[in-house]
Amino acid sequence: MSSSSAAAGQAAGALKGIRVIDVSRVLGGPLAGQILADHGADVIKVEPPQGDETREWGPPFQGDASAYFLNVNRNKRALSLDLSRQEGREVLLRLLETADVLIENFKPGTMEKWGLSYEQLAERFPRLVYASVTGFGKDGPFGGYPGYDLMAQAWTGLVSINGSKESGPLRVGVPIIDMMTGANAVIGISMSLFERERSGKGQHVDLTLYDTGVSLLHPHAPNWFMSGKVPGLTGNDHPSISPYSLFETKGAPMLVTVGNDRQYEKFCTVIGAPELATDPRFRSNAARVENRAVLAEAIQARLKEFDGEELAHKLMDVGVGGGPVQSVDRVLTHPHTLHRKMVVQLGEYRSTGIPVKLSRTPGNVYAAPPEYNQHASEILAEVRFTPSDIEALEQSGVVRKARKRHGD
Repeated sequence: MSSSSAAAGQAAGALKGIRVIDVSRVLGGPLAGQILADHGADVIKVEPPQGDETREWGPPFQGDASAYFLNVNRNKRALSLDLSRQEGREVLLRLLETADVLIENFKPGTMEKWGLSYEQLAERFPRLVYASVTGFGKDGPFGGYPGYDLMAQAWTGLVSINGSKESGPLRVGVPIIDMMTGANAVIGISMSLFERERSGKGQHVDLTLYDTGVSLLHPHAPNWFMSGKVPGLTGNDHPSISPYSLFETKGAPMLVTVGNDRQYEKFCTVIGAPELATDPRFRSNAARVENRAVLAEAIQARLKEFDGEELAHKLMDVGVGGGPVQSVDRVLTHPHTLHRKMVVQLGEYRSTGIPVKLSRTPGNVYAAPPEYNQHASEILAEVRFTPSDIEALEQSGVVRKARKRHGD
């Protein structure tokens, strides 16, 4: 991606003029950087000599990068930099002279050791918004421990409520804590940039996988606070609403999502079971939750007569929620997915689209994820490195033209 193509892609974005230095790897930090880039920020992805490890998290691969890497690194420019060396840190400091935001997810203590913590940089760069993503934070009983999405799901209780008696505890099928931490990072960065307009000062945005996981315990945390009852595996049942669960049909299984008494009456009419609407055991949501097993058995007997997808449409037509269990391929080719522009393609690159749609300053996918160190000369020239300076950095290995491989 050239400077001109980047400028064209960023022209209408809400974050036009914001420069982000993204030294993070894997998922939470890179996803935050991608969201900012989608909305016009100039995001420079700084990778270590071996590259972001997710480049190798496959198959499948496209060229030298995995699908995993490609899905969270579009619209960025790439530079390799060995931050373990003083020369590399000096390059980063020069990049920060023109930056608004720094995103990092090193193990706690690493940036301090390198002289690059927020506290160490705040005086030199008072307007810098500095976002740190860690597993558990730098202090407290778990302070300094490394963190990954799956272990965070276990420690924060998500695995304890996900699954059924038959399956046992299950992880959530997507890296939900990593992804939500990335979204929280964008929220924190955006709020800090907004506040900076008043104060003129940046600040530290502290994000942990642990905090994000705990924040996702809705409604289980408030239920426990109020009742003292420890939730167990919920399967497909909602702990506070009924019917709100999975049912088999003669076609695809479907989720029924009845949110109130009026919807329940409509639901009973659509499935041809008006007697379930007048049964005193099911007249209110509280009664239905209390008698959910009996109600589920009655509904299941009726739903075997229906095709799940057809029934879901009939329910939605009258304002009742329902959805067939769709496979990923069907979702990504569904007419509504395409209508909402939730699949994007640039040449061979295909990915999911931009979920936050702004009316005046829409996001834009204008560049495929970068190759390793693709924009080194361009980026370094922008911060006053001469061609001979750049050549010296490359010859010394501070900036690498190709990824360092195991055994190099």
